[in-house]
Amino acid sequence: MSTPSDVLVVGAGAAGLAVVESLRRKGYGGRITLLGDETGAPYDRPPLSKQVLAGSWDAERTHLRSQEALDALEAEFVLGERAVALDAARRTVSTASGTERGAEAVVLATGLHARRLPGLSGPVGIHVLRTLDDATRLRGELLEAERVVVVGDGVLGAEIAATARQMGCEVTLGGPQTAPMRTQLGRDVAELLAALHAEHGVRLRPNTLVEGVETADGRVTGVRSGDGEVIPADLVVSAVGGVPATGWLAGSGLALEDGVVCDSRCRAAEGVYAVGDAARFHHEALGRSLRLENRTNATEQAMAAAANILGEDRPYSPVPYFWTDQLGVKIQVYGLPSPTATVQIVEGSTEQGRFVARYLDEGGGPVAVLGWNMPKQARQHRQHLVDRYSPAARPQPAPAR
Repeated sequence: MSTPSDVLVVGAGAAGLAVVESLRRKGYGGRITLLGDETGAPYDRPPLSKQVLAGSWDAERTHLRSQEALDALEAEFVLGERAVALDAARRTVSTASGTERGAEAVVLATGLHARRLPGLSGPVGIHVLRTLDDATRLRGELLEAERVVVVGDGVLGAEIAATARQMGCEVTLGGPQTAPMRTQLGRDVAELLAALHAEHGVRLRPNTLVEGVETADGRVTGVRSGDGEVIPADLVVSAVGGVPATGWLAGSGLALEDGVVCDSRCRAAEGVYAVGDAARFHHEALGRSLRLENRTNATEQAMAAAANILGEDRPYSPVPYFWTDQLGVKIQVYGLPSPTATVQIVEGSTEQGRFVARYLDEGGGPVAVLGWNMPKQARQHRQHLVDRYSPAARPQPAPAR
């Protein structure tokens, strides 16, 4: 496909904006339209569960770019307009207002919706955290809350629990894992994180499944666990992960499987690309598909997609990366830790509260590196992962399924 005369990006978050910026940096002079369902300027999501919730950042500080920088992109920003359907063959997007927009290249960057558990919705005092508006509402109620229960012990749930505790709330963190973030960190490091939370007064409820909530006068008063126990609460946050925002793509002609299925060039169909949290792409070095939910991937994948739109034929084979800040600790993870990996401390020590851990597969090869309050050293050890995650050659991309 030759360089398209126009590009339509659906999704005005970090990934969508990065596509626009990457195209312009590479000299693309065609028409670009950015379509987003939220009305405000593009903003960053990682601060929502930390700085915004704690009140150290106001909403404006989350904006990814100034209005001047957005104007300099010479793109059409269509905000507050929700995409409801895509015809992949025609490369046209229909919106909730009844308009239809088309382009020679379409990029899907619609991200996630907060997953909602049955029984955890309806009464006053139950929240999810996905958008800036969510964070603003949640902060307002946290300022008045005494007893907070966070349901979900992944990254987001652990961050919310940490922030709420630092705000002075009594916090209970419950979830199905044996320790917070065990899926992302492995058993050993997750147990250290559990100890950190407990040390700061967070009440941990591992191996806890939630059946529903108790209410009085239409407001939540507690969370009911699977064994029938009620954990008192005047505010509940449901942080049980996200669902790719792909429902609007049913009937589009694209393959959907826990995200938009793409080849290694981020291409879902001829002239249609997907980036960010909703994109499931083929990682050539690993020989399998991945969907990565993190801020770094949103930017890096957007850059790769922009390059391929312009004909560079560039496989996207990243070293996965995410970070989290909780209770004075910065954790950075490069690669993909597995539950069966052997963990070695290669710098620092757990006793010092500063260390780098290397995760090894059954053959002794490195699959991930983790830094606990050692960001510089963790970046240095990342180099040991490059061979595993970078294809030695550049074969033809696997076809989109």
